Amino acid sequence: MSDPKALVDRLWNYCNVLRDDGLSYGDYVEQLTYLLFLKMADEQTKPPFGRESIVPEGFDWQSLMKRDGDELEVHYRHLLEELGRQPGTLGVIFRKAQNRIQDPAKLRRLIVDLIDRESWMTMDADVKGDAYEGLLEKNAQDTKSGAGQYFTPRALIKAMVEVMQPAPGMTICDPACGTGGFFLAAYEYVAKAPNLDPEQKRFLRDEAFRGWEIVDNTARLCAMNMLLHGVSATDQPSPITVDDALASDPGDRFDMVLTNPPFGKKSSAQVVTAEGEVQRESLTIVRDDFWASTSNKQLNFLQHVKTLLKISGRAAIVVPDNVLFEGGAGETVRKRLLHDYDVHTLLRLPTGIFYAQGVKANVLFFDRKPASEHPWTQDLWIFDFRTNMHFTLKDRPLRFEDLADFIDSYHADNRHDRTETERFHKFSYDELLKRDKVSLDILWLRDESLEDSDNLPAPAVIAAEIIEDLEAALAEFALIVESLSTSDGEKSTGP
Repeated sequence: MSDPKALVDRLWNYCNVLRDDGLSYGDYVEQLTYLLFLKMADEQTKPPFGRESIVPEGFDWQSLMKRDGDELEVHYRHLLEELGRQPGTLGVIFRKAQNRIQDPAKLRRLIVDLIDRESWMTMDADVKGDAYEGLLEKNAQDTKSGAGQYFTPRALIKAMVEVMQPAPGMTICDPACGTGGFFLAAYEYVAKAPNLDPEQKRFLRDEAFRGWEIVDNTARLCAMNMLLHGVSATDQPSPITVDDALASDPGDRFDMVLTNPPFGKKSSAQVVTAEGEVQRESLTIVRDDFWASTSNKQLNFLQHVKTLLKISGRAAIVVPDNVLFEGGAGETVRKRLLHDYDVHTLLRLPTGIFYAQGVKANVLFFDRKPASEHPWTQDLWIFDFRTNMHFTLKDRPLRFEDLADFIDSYHADNRHDRTETERFHKFSYDELLKRDKVSLDILWLRDESLEDSDNLPAPAVIAAEIIEDLEAALAEFALIVESLSTSDGEKSTGP
């Protein structure tokens, strides 16, 4: 079978059977991940590969094929526990793995009829990779499961990679890698470079990428997604670390960072009170390499990203609006970033492009420079892709072509040869420093929908934007309530 859509449809149709048993889309993709990995590892032990098995004997694909009924279900559970204790990619994919398919007959059918019938290792990487990506996207569309929170629009990822221009031999990091979208787009971009030698190809596959992901389920999807796309190998250490990237400076430095950190303003931790109640407490991250200590998760990720860069390293990070204008720690971080780094480009994104509703986000591009008394940022170029732009996930999703004007304006080949346009303006370092709280939240275009009823978008788009604004306001209000309850808790613990 060579058609990824047909493969997705076939795998997905079986999910509908399992949903009757209460299995969510996310659970289904997770179980597929375990079984696909075992099948691919089994195929590698046979011609034309003939490799040694990386899966311990008795816990491999053949051990599943030999069993049926309750014996299969019990063995599968035991197998997942055992493989979760293994090192490398094996351990990442099976970490804390559990069987969610309670009906042995349906589990047997998934193994024998759907997965064993395909030869996954000889299948084109684009086919199996696109098939898996299709499953992840379907899962993200099921926003009830919360899966959309880690799914960055592929058109945006591709545009960011297009202007960042990763090259052979570069190390690329994503400290909040989700399902690996930035890695795969960067891999595809570099793989197209002319005349790649064998060592460059090996480096690109095995050493170019390094990611962190705090959620076990998402980390396993990322590891499998990369594996199916031909990035990393089953017998190599996993490029994905399952941990909180913000916990500490890893010590490693990278040529490029591409990332969309998780939404949600506060870093927090669950605590159990003296009364036995579970509460969330704001978690202020304190690190020697940070310019400001704050519980604002996005400001912490921004500071973490600046640390991860080598001298002359380059970053592109998705940040919500509050990072552009928030006072206190926000002002401190913006001042230091503008002075110590070359913060050269800001892309203001439209609403309606993320699965998480009510998100107003931007992409900030900056380069690390050697220490200097003089500010490295000379001009910040802002591309307003938000004003008078209307997108929705269903009726008008963001396409790569929609970002063509930004890509042209960015002028990646020579950023010093940029031209101002209606949507693309530059602001000098001195202008930015004079703004209240050094705010980068700058708009200059007239919002036509406020002034001319003839230019109003379709009613469905207006309704979607109203919902976006209401949900954004509710999210902000929830954070205020949360911070108030946290501070009340802190006061009440005094003598």
